[in-house]
Amino acid sequence: MKTLKLLFFLSIFSTGILSAQQSDIPVSQLPAEVKAVLDEYVNILSTSENLDICAERFLTIAGGGLVSPEGNSLRSSVKPYSLKKDFENIKFYKVPTEIVRVAKTRTGQAGYGPSALAGDWYKIYIAKKNGTQPAPVHIVMPENHPTIKSPKVIQGGSF
Repeated sequence: MKTLKLLFFLSIFSTGILSAQQSDIPVSQLPAEVKAVLDEYVNILSTSENLDICAERFLTIAGGGLVSPEGNSLRSSVKPYSLKKDFENIKFYKVPTEIVRVAKTRTGQAGYGPSALAGDWYKIYIAKKNGTQPAPVHIVMPENHPTIKSPKVIQGGSF
């Protein structure tokens, strides 16, 4: 009986892992709305005068775990860590962006409370100026959310 329960658990667990695996898609299949948010993120990082202005502007396209459950402010750890890292390091990346790879995954949920998002998760790798390892930007295209209809950046700090 224990063996049967273990096999049942393993089959459900492995099915969950397989369904959550990412798969690469052609860059041409990246939805235009998601590409627009990527371009806006890079623009915000590369043209903001300082980190405070960058954070204010970023809030409009941030979602999931980067924002408060109500979605009206960045979480306290975002600005001094992940956003600061991306803001300081965007100078090493090609602007306008050059996308080198796109991986797509279905997400169960990104974030907490009313600002939590589920939908297609795009991990978009952008090229560095010197041609070394590209870095990903994570954007979710929300599905079935009562108020959030546009794609949101849901993870930072990769630059």
